[in-house]
Amino acid sequence: MAAVAEPGFARRRAWSRRRFAAAGLVLLGCRRDVAVQPLTAATPGPARVRPLERIAFGSCLKQDLPMPILADILAAQPELLLLVGDNVYSPGTDEAALRRAYDELAVRPEWVALRDAVPMMAVWDDHDYGINDGGADFPHKQAAQRMMLDFFAEPSTSARRQRAGVYDATIVGPPGQRVQILLLDTRTFRGPLVPATPGGLRYVPNDDPDATILGPTQWQWLEEQLQQPAELRLVVSSIQVAADEHPFESWSRFPAERERLLRLLGRTSGVLVLSGDRHRAELSRLDGEPLAVPLLDFTSSSLNLPLHGDDPNRYRVGPVVEAANFGRIDIDWAREVVVLRLVLEGGSAALVHEVAFADLQA
Repeated sequence: MAAVAEPGFARRRAWSRRRFAAAGLVLLGCRRDVAVQPLTAATPGPARVRPLERIAFGSCLKQDLPMPILADILAAQPELLLLVGDNVYSPGTDEAALRRAYDELAVRPEWVALRDAVPMMAVWDDHDYGINDGGADFPHKQAAQRMMLDFFAEPSTSARRQRAGVYDATIVGPPGQRVQILLLDTRTFRGPLVPATPGGLRYVPNDDPDATILGPTQWQWLEEQLQQPAELRLVVSSIQVAADEHPFESWSRFPAERERLLRLLGRTSGVLVLSGDRHRAELSRLDGEPLAVPLLDFTSSSLNLPLHGDDPNRYRVGPVVEAANFGRIDIDWAREVVVLRLVLEGGSAALVHEVAFADLQA
C-alpha cells in the first residue's frame, strides 16, 4: 500500500536533505528506509562539514498501536534520529513473526513520513531481536540481524553485514565539533540472566566474572572506537547503565560488565549514555569511583507504549516520565553546552537539563 504524503511533506524532506548533506551525511531514499553515511576523506574538494546540532532518540515503538509522537519528532526537525531498541515488537519467537512486525510498521503512514524525512541510525533490544529478554542463545539471531539491516536499508558493504552483532559507530562534524555515535549490541553476545524466582522476569545479578553483555570482540571494538577524537560521544545502550535498584534487565544484572563499562567511559571525555527499554523515561547521574567525571544516562521510553510504575532509582535527576515521549539533544557549540529534553506528545517538555562540555571532561 503506497502512503500518501501529507501537505508540506516535500518541503520537509528537501529541508532534511539539504541540512544533513551540509553536516557531511547523506539522506538516502532507499527501499524501506534511510541510511547514514559519513563524509569520507575520498570526497573530492574541500570539506564543508556542518556540525550536528539537534538529535532525537527514542525506543519501544509498537507497530500495531497509534503513534502520534512520530509527528512530533518530525515537527522538531532533528538532523538525526537514533532508534535505541524495541523498534518493533515481534508477536512470536520465529522468523515469520518478526518479519510480520517489520512489514506492519513499514506501511504505517506515520512511520513512512518520518522515515523519508529524517536520517536514522538504529540498534535493537529484545523485542526486535526476536524474544523477550533474549541473549546469545537465541537460535534465530542471524535471521533477525538480516531482517533489521534490510529494514533500515543498511548498505551491502557495511561491516554490520559481515559480522555477528549490530553494533556500529560513526563520527559527524568538523574538528572541534565532532559527535561520535556508538551503538552497542546488548543482545547478540549477552550471557544468561539469573531469575529471582524460577521462570520469572525479575532478575538478580549474575556474579559469574566471565558472564558478558558485549562479548570480547565488541569490547575490543568499543575500546578502539573510544580512542577516536571527538568532542561529544553518544553511547547508545538499549538497556539502562546507571539504574541498579529495579529487578529488571539492566547493566547492573552483570556487575563485572557494568564495572568494566564505567571504568572505560569514566576515563573518556565527552560521554553521554542514551538508553531505552523501561517504558518510562528519566535522567540518571552517576558520580564517584570508578568515574573521573559524572556520567549521565538519559533514558527515553516509550514512543507509544508507556507504562506506570516508579522504579526505585537513587541516581535519578528530576522526574520520572510515564507518558509517551522521545529524547531530544540540542548541542549549542557556541556556548559549549548540551541541552537534554524529554518531549511529550504535542511537543511540550517534561524534563529539561543542561550540561556543559566542561563537565564532561575526564
